[in-house]
Amino acid sequence: MAMQTKYIFVTGGVCSSLGKGLTTASIGMLLEQKGLRVAMLKLDPYLNVDPGTMSPYQHGEVYVTDDGAETDLDLGHYYRYTNSPLSKVSNATSGQIYNTVIKRERQGDYLGKTVQVVPHITDEIKHRIIQCGKQSEGIDVVLVEVGGTVGDIESLPFMEAIRQMRYDYIGDCFNIHLTYVPYIKAAGEIKTKPTQHAVQVLREIGIFADAILCRCEKPLPEDVKAKISLFCNVPRQAVIEEVDVERSIYEVPLKLHEQGLDDMICEKLNLPNKKADLDAWEKMIHSICNPKGTITIGIVGKYVQHQDAYKSVREALHHAANSEGYKVDIKWFEADKVLDKGKVEETIKGCDGYLVPGGFGERGWMGKIMTAKFCRENKIPYFGICLGMQVLAVEFARHVLGLSDANTTEIDADTKNPVISLLSEQRQVQDMGGTMRLGAYQCQLKPNTKAKAAYGKESISERHRHRWEFNNIYQQAMEEKGFVVSGTLEHGSLCEIAELKDHPWMLGVQFHPEFKSKPTAPHPLFHAFVKAVIHESK
Repeated sequence: MAMQTKYIFVTGGVCSSLGKGLTTASIGMLLEQKGLRVAMLKLDPYLNVDPGTMSPYQHGEVYVTDDGAETDLDLGHYYRYTNSPLSKVSNATSGQIYNTVIKRERQGDYLGKTVQVVPHITDEIKHRIIQCGKQSEGIDVVLVEVGGTVGDIESLPFMEAIRQMRYDYIGDCFNIHLTYVPYIKAAGEIKTKPTQHAVQVLREIGIFADAILCRCEKPLPEDVKAKISLFCNVPRQAVIEEVDVERSIYEVPLKLHEQGLDDMICEKLNLPNKKADLDAWEKMIHSICNPKGTITIGIVGKYVQHQDAYKSVREALHHAANSEGYKVDIKWFEADKVLDKGKVEETIKGCDGYLVPGGFGERGWMGKIMTAKFCRENKIPYFGICLGMQVLAVEFARHVLGLSDANTTEIDADTKNPVISLLSEQRQVQDMGGTMRLGAYQCQLKPNTKAKAAYGKESISERHRHRWEFNNIYQQAMEEKGFVVSGTLEHGSLCEIAELKDHPWMLGVQFHPEFKSKPTAPHPLFHAFVKAVIHESK
């Protein structure tokens, strides 16, 4: 007889940005290492249907799943830490939930009843939670992270749904509340009152925490933990500290394991409690903490002021460098300021390799073009992702092919040489339309190329999020000059990967490889890029 699916709910108190995503992913990783199958779900209280239309300054990166869902960046943490299935059912927003209920009301599905937050909205939330656990066979535990902070008006329907689930599935739910325990430097004291208030708000909603995780700058004394236990009505062993990690965010699961959180969850939920196999993870952490050298990578992007805008790119670089025993020092450059000193090399000099990530719009376009030119002419490793590949192609067309007005129609709709354009503008593929390509597509690799050498196989699957494509009208002329289309859409002719022949490593991809990199399994292209950087920097 199959085991009843268990549910773990992670809520946050005191303030936002405490790291609920990292914590939830870490718990998922520990349970997997005990032999359990987990599924992850992020509930976002905002009214946007998804983060796809939100500014990176507002929301950070948009993480894309294989089935084309534009989701919260926390799903990136889930992918990097666990083997949980991730799909459109792994992220639900208030916008999606209200939209679904309102559509049903318009269709008459509620038979004239008054449609209310309780039970209709809360029922839909519970339905989403249950569906997450059914997306593949044998899911033992569903981990549900609730965005925002307890007490927010927006999150109340989610909290009410969680309260109801504790009664619907008695003995099968575990509530973790993550709070901030501040250290007041002037007084030299650690304060528990914010945590007490946050737990009190949770209790007023009808949810009682089974464990309290305390984010803090320094370890909590025993008397502080005892006080939290007493005033927040949880056993002393259920007060877990999450001290800021100094070396790597990948230490978090090990710190939680040391305090017995994974064992406590298994005992409380009556789950098989095997010993967690953390050998590979500990080996990876040891490598991070003992690098044999450092490489410097410059990222030239539009949103570098927001550290979460390129979260997966940053992590993928660290994964690749660590797999070679190196530490990576990332230097961030605002693309629209690259030309402020007249010469691009004056602004971005001092790096061993450069990466131009994805983005939309005109701002910073010329800064990225000149970065690619600088890397091509000086034989410096260059990795272009999505827009970064289009930058590579346009720069090559302008300065090698001699088409000085070459451009993308995203920037100049009237350009006479649309090297990058919407599919509908490319006459030979008029019937394909020009909509956003989202999700996983198969790509065929060309033999004897850097792309093929990196992957070591002929066919790959990668995730996309873009509208504009390389215009094949220019392919023959550019390839005669050393441009190589090394990867194409399977059963099609669209350029997925482009690289240069006479260059140590200059390659661009139309997809987003950063979404499929793990600390214990770096992405092949990031790995190849980093190896080229190490080789060229010696």
